Amino acid sequence: MERVKILLADDHTIVLEGIKSLLEGRFDLVGAVTDGRALVKAAKQTVPDVIVLDISMPLLNGLDAARLLRKELPRTKIVFLTMHADSYFVREAFRAGASAYLLKHSAGEELVNAIEQVLLGRQYITPLITKEVMSLFLGASDDTQAAFNLTPRQREVLQLIAEGKSMKEIATLLDISTRTAESHKYEMMQVLNIQTTAELIQHAIKIGLISI
Repeated sequence: MERVKILLADDHTIVLEGIKSLLEGRFDLVGAVTDGRALVKAAKQTVPDVIVLDISMPLLNGLDAARLLRKELPRTKIVFLTMHADSYFVREAFRAGASAYLLKHSAGEELVNAIEQVLLGRQYITPLITKEVMSLFLGASDDTQAAFNLTPRQREVLQLIAEGKSMKEIATLLDISTRTAESHKYEMMQVLNIQTTAELIQHAIKIGLISI
């Protein structure tokens, strides 16, 4: 019988190594990547049974990567392992196609259990997400809600701006014109009622599109 194939994605090498040591021997680890775009590419190449990923990752955050992968690989199970305990991120993760949501300070065996649960077709949310947080599951802060009112492409541009990429670099990464990239930036600033690039960066950090 073939072993379950798992792909890992986290921008912290120490975290990746820890997950590897935990899962090696139990599953077939087909790769480990450190940014969202590398994740999408690796997933298409390896077609894993399960992807374990973070939300905050360079170039493309985990939520938007999951949305893309749900379309490309609908049978692949997605397990979020993250520091974000906010109810809105839990909700958006499951909307993006997640089967499980765990926090990074969960016990290691909990990740193994979550993987086993999703392979049986079940969903899993860590008990460390408190009742108080879950009671707010249908709510969200105005800032976070506004971020997800942006289009997927606008969120991509927002994240790349916050990571210090120039409009030309963003255009190259997304295979669009510089003018189109600038247009996305202008439209975002209108939607978010933001006046400067510095405010855009602060907003991206605040809603978890990038980590500091």
